[in-house]
Amino acid sequence: MGDNVPFDAPLFSSDEGVTLVGGGPAAPHDLHEALALAPRIVAADGGAVAALDAGFVPEAVYGDMDSLSAEDRVRIPAGRIHAIPEQMTTDFDKALRHVRAPFVVAVGFTGARVDHELSVYHGLIARAEARCIVLGAQDIVLHAPPEIALDLPEGTRVSLFPLARVTGRSEGLDWPLDGHAFHPATRIGTSNRASGGRVRIALDGAGMLLILPRAHLAGAARALQAASLWSRASKDAWV
Repeated sequence: MGDNVPFDAPLFSSDEGVTLVGGGPAAPHDLHEALALAPRIVAADGGAVAALDAGFVPEAVYGDMDSLSAEDRVRIPAGRIHAIPEQMTTDFDKALRHVRAPFVVAVGFTGARVDHELSVYHGLIARAEARCIVLGAQDIVLHAPPEIALDLPEGTRVSLFPLARVTGRSEGLDWPLDGHAFHPATRIGTSNRASGGRVRIALDGAGMLLILPRAHLAGAARALQAASLWSRASKDAWV
């Protein structure tokens, strides 16, 4: 799922944050919270129905359209629906690779099928250029950039979950990352805590998910926008 996948539909470009809506479980306040931060709305396939039912017409819909009925399609202007029939990538990936925005907040991609949710976390790493944050019922999840700095109150849960072998350094965590090699089969970094104030994390490779309480969505979005991203070469190295 790399650059060999063509951009086979029009890109959606925005100078503001984009809310990407999926077809998974999401409370009404989830969508409203995301839109308050990222006011443009795009849907991944059946996520269009969730947006429509909440009273929002998506500005673009991407996916293979196997979850969007003919009755729902007529509720969306035809020029906004971009069917991408290839089956090598997920609808999340199809949508994310066509969005150009300062950052993306993804709503409706957690809490249902585990295989779907895992594929979303893969997509965060494969499409790091999208600066995407997945909004869940309790947490937010993002692909940690090479360096990130956040202001977090003392005791805030800071979880790190590797999808590859990753080493790094940190400041402002109760249990520093320094000297540890993280790997999904040997060492993970869940349930760490902020010691209060500025938390800095620097990683030596791509593939680390950063998980925070959802109350820190806005701060994480600012920090992600300020951070540099992994190069294509560094992202490909972990696959």
